[in-house]
Amino acid sequence: MSEDNLAIYTKSQLALRNGQDKPEIWVAYQGLIYDVTSSRLWKKGMHYEHWAGQDLTEELQDAPHSENVFDRFKKIGKLA
Repeated sequence: MSEDNLAIYTKSQLALRNGQDKPEIWVAYQGLIYDVTSSRLWKKGMHYEHWAGQDLTEELQDAPHSENVFDRFKKIGKLA
């Protein structure tokens, strides 16, 4: 699916996909939302000190990995 055809989600809708309120675990980065549910590193909606259901664009600069980490996850939508 091209990025143009992705659904648009609000920050509130993203926040519900935190691994607690709904079974999906999603995170946003640079306006795109990724499904990280299958990642063992995001179990229970937390990855080190980072919580799912949020925009992680600002936080990634402190991560020990690059933005390429998102290449392995499916794009679910765009952040409104």
